[in-house]
Amino acid sequence: MTCIFKFRKRTSVIGQAISILFLSCSAIQLVQAQTQTQPQDQVNLGTVGTQGGASQVVEISAKPNSISAVAPTQVNLLATQPQSIISRAFIEQSVAPTGNFNTIAGIAPGASTQPSPNGPGTSDTKTVLRGFQDAQYNVTWDGIPFGDTNDPTHHSTAYFPAAVIGGVVVERGPGNASNLGQATYGGSINLYSKTPSANRSTELYYSRGGWNTNLFGIAFESGKLGDNDATLQLNVQNIKSDGYLTYNTMDGSNLVIKYAQKLGQNTRMTVFATYNDIKTKLPDSASGATLAQAALFGKNYSLNNDPTSQGYYGYNTVHKKTDMEYLRLQTNWGNGFQTDNNLYSYYYDNATFAGFDATGYLGAGIIAAGAGTNASSYSGAKVPVGGVLGYDKLNHYRVNGDIFKATKQFDAGLLRAGLWLENSDTRRHQYGLDMTTMTYLDPTFAGKGTKFNQNSSWTQYQPFVEFEWAVSEQTTVTPGIKYMNFKRSVDAVKNQGSSVAASFSETYKASLPFLTVNHAVDKENSIYAQYAKGMQTPVLGTALQVVTPANTPDPQTTTNYQIGVVHKSERFTVAADLYYIDFNNQIGSSTVAGQTVFFNQGGTVYKGFEIEGAYLLGSGWSAYANYSKNSAKFKDGNSAGTGSISKSPDMTAALGLQYNQGPWNASMIYKIVGQQYAQNGEPAAYKISAYDNTDLNVAYTFDHIGSILQKIKIQLSLYNLTDSRKVTSISTGATVALDQYQWQAPRSFMLSGKVMF
Repeated sequence: MTCIFKFRKRTSVIGQAISILFLSCSAIQLVQAQTQTQPQDQVNLGTVGTQGGASQVVEISAKPNSISAVAPTQVNLLATQPQSIISRAFIEQSVAPTGNFNTIAGIAPGASTQPSPNGPGTSDTKTVLRGFQDAQYNVTWDGIPFGDTNDPTHHSTAYFPAAVIGGVVVERGPGNASNLGQATYGGSINLYSKTPSANRSTELYYSRGGWNTNLFGIAFESGKLGDNDATLQLNVQNIKSDGYLTYNTMDGSNLVIKYAQKLGQNTRMTVFATYNDIKTKLPDSASGATLAQAALFGKNYSLNNDPTSQGYYGYNTVHKKTDMEYLRLQTNWGNGFQTDNNLYSYYYDNATFAGFDATGYLGAGIIAAGAGTNASSYSGAKVPVGGVLGYDKLNHYRVNGDIFKATKQFDAGLLRAGLWLENSDTRRHQYGLDMTTMTYLDPTFAGKGTKFNQNSSWTQYQPFVEFEWAVSEQTTVTPGIKYMNFKRSVDAVKNQGSSVAASFSETYKASLPFLTVNHAVDKENSIYAQYAKGMQTPVLGTALQVVTPANTPDPQTTTNYQIGVVHKSERFTVAADLYYIDFNNQIGSSTVAGQTVFFNQGGTVYKGFEIEGAYLLGSGWSAYANYSKNSAKFKDGNSAGTGSISKSPDMTAALGLQYNQGPWNASMIYKIVGQQYAQNGEPAAYKISAYDNTDLNVAYTFDHIGSILQKIKIQLSLYNLTDSRKVTSISTGATVALDQYQWQAPRSFMLSGKVMF
């Protein structure tokens, strides 16, 4: 396919990020040509969609033997903010089959993903972007922001396994006005489903790894069906693992269905649905082992087999069920006018049963001082003599929304406008239990023995407009503005935090301006700059879990200043950026007369430097590296103190060596996460030294086997190759002795096979 693209007809900001014009041939197509087959002289890197553009499909391809075909991360020449684009090719070659979006995103500069302490992909993990924690940035699926409804946090094992992710774009900034979400001020991790293949195929895949980890799946591609270019995709998989941590078993199943077809000549309909069901045994009341527990039982201690203990594996279970559906209509109306409407819904149900305090167990009948004992009370109600104190915790919500975007191409540039509408309905509770008899301590679910019994909801809308002004063939300037209106309500029999009945609401509003510039120096080099305002609405805990909302703190806000450069050629790609982020209205808390009070405590400055690049060495070999120097420190006057904010690594770096030639594929990826502190202000006792991880993957593909059996791929993976066992997390306990630690899981292996028909 011949690619012709004029700079003054650039796609939307996120569309730019994904379209990857740095590739030798980026196949940006209107919906009429969505299922075109891959050109013979191109390497398919995977396919992704776009949330920014209206009625556009993006396929990622590159010339064989080009650096763009193999680079783990890369940046678009049309970028207007720092970004890292991760293709399906990298996911398949270098990411654990048991992984998830955090496993993938962790390769990007400025991103630090805590390794799973239970083994690759077998427990939830979190990613930090430049010091911004989960809930301070967005995660989207095909342009749909999703997350918890009490705060926009995410559960990495709950929705999308690595097998169904077509590509990831890590954006380190608010983007333009059309970038949607409740926390764009910290950036976005944008996930994309696979664009359907034009060819019919069925793939069986299986992975066997350490700690009795087994993954089995079936993927089906219908290819083109009929004259309306209809396609159907199915993926079903199951994962089971005993886990490295004691009694932390996992059993999860996932189903994905995606159907697309043309409606007439100019409209394409896409229907998507996924369902995920995962059962794990976890100590909800602990985030790792105490030092005393690790000394007695090992660093992998988590749960035990003592029925008299609150840490007994039979009492500690987590069952999460999720789904997401969308109906998307993309239409090209002609004369440069396109629309894109995405009607969606997603659901999350977390039913947890847990011992009250799993941190104090030191053996049969031995409980550490300060830990919850069997004589402890739960919200004022005591467990019967001989019982074991625990609780029933529920987080259940449904979110419905619609995203409408329209674009109009003018000679002067591209006008984009749209509207995001969304509402949520949430039910949450936490009830005390005698775990030995599964008897509730409070049959009324409103008094003693009930920590909270709460309903909450939100209604929000965000209209936006922006104009990509083509100043010249080489330069675009994009001003824009987004208006946020977010109303959060609570109706609780017993509210969390305040422990009293509550029924009230709060509305938060903001107008957020944006301005970005991109200038093409030549065909291989560009520079960009961004100014953007961002806001995060106060989460449920700080907004409405109070006696009265009269003193609710103002939303947290940022002002972002970023500049960057990008170079791309067939053998070499490199991008670098500088950023300065002024973060204000940081929310803190204190206890007054037994009640938690939230307030704006001051500000923080985030600043740093990031660089990433890859070079084609030749004979199938390529090298990759990235580095970031990150600072997130309190401003003068912040009542939280001085020094760095917690969980904010001072640097990240990665090195990679890859081989891709003939039937062989191999990669060795090294990632280091710099020094950080588990608490604000850099207390020496909570210093977490830098830790690193090295993964090795080697694969061989048997191709063109027969008329029915097309391919067989065998892959051997070694994770944490150097067997590093460093501390990755410290969580504060009731006393210092009850602080909980997590360590890297030891070296492990995985053998994977794929058979394609």
